[in-house]
Amino acid sequence: MLTVEEIVEATAAKLTAAPENGRSQAFQRVVVDSRQANPGSLFVALKGERVDGHDFISDAIARGATGLLVHLPPVEVPAGVAVLQVADPLAALWALARQRRERSRVRVIGITGSVGKTTCKELTASVLSLRYVTLKNEGNLNTEIGLPLTLLELTSQHQAAVLEMGMFAAGDIALLCELARPDVGVITNIGPTHMERLGSLEAIAAAKAELIESLPAEGVAILSRDDPLVSALAGRTKARVLWYGTTAESDIRGDSIESRGLDGFSFDLTYAGETVRVSTPLPGRHNLHNLLAAAAVGLTEGLSLAEVAEALGKARPTFRLRVVAGANGSTIIDDSYNASPISVLAALDLLAETPGRHLALLGDMRELGAAEAEGHAAIGRRGASTTDVLYATGEKASLIADAARAAGHPDVRIVHDRAEAIEALKQDLRAGDHLLVKASRALELERVVQALAR
Repeated sequence: MLTVEEIVEATAAKLTAAPENGRSQAFQRVVVDSRQANPGSLFVALKGERVDGHDFISDAIARGATGLLVHLPPVEVPAGVAVLQVADPLAALWALARQRRERSRVRVIGITGSVGKTTCKELTASVLSLRYVTLKNEGNLNTEIGLPLTLLELTSQHQAAVLEMGMFAAGDIALLCELARPDVGVITNIGPTHMERLGSLEAIAAAKAELIESLPAEGVAILSRDDPLVSALAGRTKARVLWYGTTAESDIRGDSIESRGLDGFSFDLTYAGETVRVSTPLPGRHNLHNLLAAAAVGLTEGLSLAEVAEALGKARPTFRLRVVAGANGSTIIDDSYNASPISVLAALDLLAETPGRHLALLGDMRELGAAEAEGHAAIGRRGASTTDVLYATGEKASLIADAARAAGHPDVRIVHDRAEAIEALKQDLRAGDHLLVKASRALELERVVQALAR
């Protein structure tokens, strides 16, 4: 619940149309998309590059919105609809989120990284939910708009909030931390995602480090001991550092991995001299680091090792990788939503853990900047050791294919578009095969999966 009085207090808004119940009028939720408005909601009219929320005020009201936070008030609104005018609706949204966070006693865990942060967020929320009433940001609400909307969902019942923090440029995470004031910060890994904008891995690392730089001295920075770029950031926080990884130097350690292919894997989880066995349905041993990070948060927040193991074993996070039945009795590992070198290498390792013949359709990875050539060559080399047949597509197909051939792969094929890929794979796939499909979203390889799915 958010009242008109609280909005005026936080934003210095001018009330240009009186609500039905005066300044005590309360709104059930805050939305920035008119299609999500419902009875009793507050619609914040944001102006973006392509659309202006002010153009959808009528739609929001028609769907039941009883409050408007706007820069330009509408000429006429129905009686009882509150209109609050501010200089900048986005800044006002931040002010509301800041106010809600300041009035909450919740423990906030911030999570960022180049890949895996959504899975890590889901696992962490699952662990904390074993003992605490936990809020998390849903979907991709991890930006300067989505995160404050999540903070505004906080109630007096919540005890913990797990917030994924995304970034587009340097300074983005610092802003999110200023709003959320995290007590615990997790950095999963650092890779060449965003290289096109930030220019170097060092710049990416500095941008991710904004999370742990924001932590208070009594906070905890949870960092991967296995990622050299992450471990190098330890000196940039005044908080206590807790390490997770697979080495003996890790405070929370995972080892003795036993893979079950697409059905998950088991591992030993060790902390403070105690070890428990954890079994997870998450496919791919690359998820070990996400599980360890979630375990580290749980242990930091007072859960026992046994409780953490129980929660990890029960966790069923939804993630983008799908396993579907394919043509001619094959199985398709559909990871076509997006791609970066780290995530493609992990997906290829998962493919190698499955039975039968291994095929992969790999395409362009975008936004790699100066790391483009080496990034595509790296997945070509890994493909040489993990696949029986490697298909490459997109503008960078030759970079993948040339590296795979140079590494000794005997069967590398370039397909020039989706139609050619579909036709070739329909002919090539047979019973027992496993096919991995992965590339950046722009290539729309999910259409290939749709065409091949049984």
